[in-house]
This record gives sequence, C-alpha cells and structure tokens, in this order.
Amino acid sequence: MLLPPLTHHDTYRAWRSDTSRWLPVVREIADGHGLPCDALHVFSTGTNLVVGLGGDLILKIFPPFLRPQFVSEHAALTLLRGRLAIPTPEIVAVGERDDWPYLVITRLAGVVGSEVWPSLPGAQKERVLAEIGAVIAEVQRVPPGALSAIEPRWDAYMRQQIAQCRARHERLGLPQKFLAGLDDLLRDAAALIPMDAPPVILVGEYIPENFLLAQGGDGWHLAGLFDFGDVQTGWGEYDLLGPSAFMAAGHPRRVRSLFDGFGIARQDVTFALKRRLMALMMLHRASDPLRHICIEGWPDRASDLVQLQELIWPG
Repeated sequence: MLLPPLTHHDTYRAWRSDTSRWLPVVREIADGHGLPCDALHVFSTGTNLVVGLGGDLILKIFPPFLRPQFVSEHAALTLLRGRLAIPTPEIVAVGERDDWPYLVITRLAGVVGSEVWPSLPGAQKERVLAEIGAVIAEVQRVPPGALSAIEPRWDAYMRQQIAQCRARHERLGLPQKFLAGLDDLLRDAAALIPMDAPPVILVGEYIPENFLLAQGGDGWHLAGLFDFGDVQTGWGEYDLLGPSAFMAAGHPRRVRSLFDGFGIARQDVTFALKRRLMALMMLHRASDPLRHICIEGWPDRASDLVQLQELIWPG
C-alpha cells in the first residue's frame, strides 16, 4: 500500500479519517523494524498520524507538507535526550515511506495533563506551574545546535508575525476596543522584543495537552514532556505564553509560581515585561485570545490591551 502525495490540510484530514487507508502501512513499518503491532491504538488528536504500537512504543508519521515538523521533532528529541530533569521520548527508529518521514519513539509514563489539570487543587496547580517554569528554563539552557538552522529565524519570524497580526485578529473576531490599541503595540514590538539576542530552544506549546503528570505521595507533579513538532529558536519569554493563558489564567499565585520556576524575580515583573509578553502573545503563531485566555469574562473586565496584560500577569 502506498501513502498518497497529499499537499493540503483539508485533503489530508479527510483522508486520515479512514484508518483503513493507512493502518496497513503502520503494520508494514512496524514489521520492517521488527516491532510489535498486534495492539494498535490510534491517537485521534494532533496533526500527524500517531499510533501506539503496543507495549511502550509510538509511531508518528508526518505527511510530506509537514516535513518541517519531523525535522524539528527529530532534532529536538536528539538534543534533549537525557538533558532534562523529566523524561522526553527517546527515538527508537527513523525512516521514510513514500515521502512521508516517520519516527518510532518511546511512550512515556503518566497521565496527559489536560485530563488532570482542571481538577487539581490550587496549591498543586501552583506547584505544577513552578515545575513547568523550571523545565522551560532547563530546555532553554540546552544549546540549540541544529535547531538554530530552522527557518524562519527569530527576527524574520517576528517581522512576519507583526506584518500579519492585525489582519489575523480581525479575522478571529477580537473586539474593537482591543484592536484599537493593537497598532501601538505592534509599532512598539520591534523595540520591545529582542530580535538579535542569542536564540534558545522554544517548544512553543507548554500546554496541558503536551505534558504528562504523575501522582506521588504529596500530589501531582510534572512527569514528562512530548510533542516537539513546533520547535523553533528565539527569545525565551515566548514559551511563557501557553502556561500563562491556559493555566495561570490570571491567578496571582499561579503567575508567581510560573515566574519563580522560570527565574523571573519579583522586582523584574515590570510594565515593560508585561507589555513585551502581551506583544508576544498577540504575535504567537497560534494566537487566539478569545479562545485561549482562560480568564472567565476577561473581555468585559478589560477595556484595552494594557488592562488585559494586568489581568493576565497581575502584581
């Protein structure tokens, strides 16, 4: 069976919905590497073809138009192996089938964060956020190596995002009172955001769907990190946006825990820092404030972007 030369997201999504079109290829790939494939489990979330092979292995197949995600994930997993306090998947096999690259990686132990996070007590949420902040800082201490060559480079990426930002947020329905201040924020962004600082590894999405938690005697802790398909390099504060929007959600103690873990001292939480974080949040490749900022009723509680930044990062 051949994998088709798909080049468009919509065509790909329709094709992947019928697993009979590609599960035989999964079995052939597993057989070719001498891996078990008698208890396949298809993961329906995510972009790529992701299948549990049974035991502790996962096969991840990337369509040709998402080859950059394969390059990022392969390089990131290679660089981070054994370098963090928590585990990341290890690469077992690498290959390509009909122009579709793939990885076989180990499956980590733990529970996906999105299954547990909503029910965690406040104190445990604060602890997990501190651990996430510490892991972000730990990742960013690893030399980026081959990841530095990923295009677009940080300065070009930021300038591209700045040019497209207003049109994006108009399309996504951001209320006019926030759009009114967006041009000023974008005008300041190039000066607020370091464009030429030494780049660090950016995962881009430290969100509950992309990490694992495990329960110990004192509650839940961060237990693993996965999904590195959107890795790039650039300014480190960019990776605070996901946990800020989805998890800290404007709670002062949670925000403080995240910043403590990352290494931002209280005296460094200035208007300039918040303004820069607000600019980065609006420029993020997945930016969609109406759907991603998990602060109840925030569009009615802020009259402009300055008030919004104070809601997201209080104190």
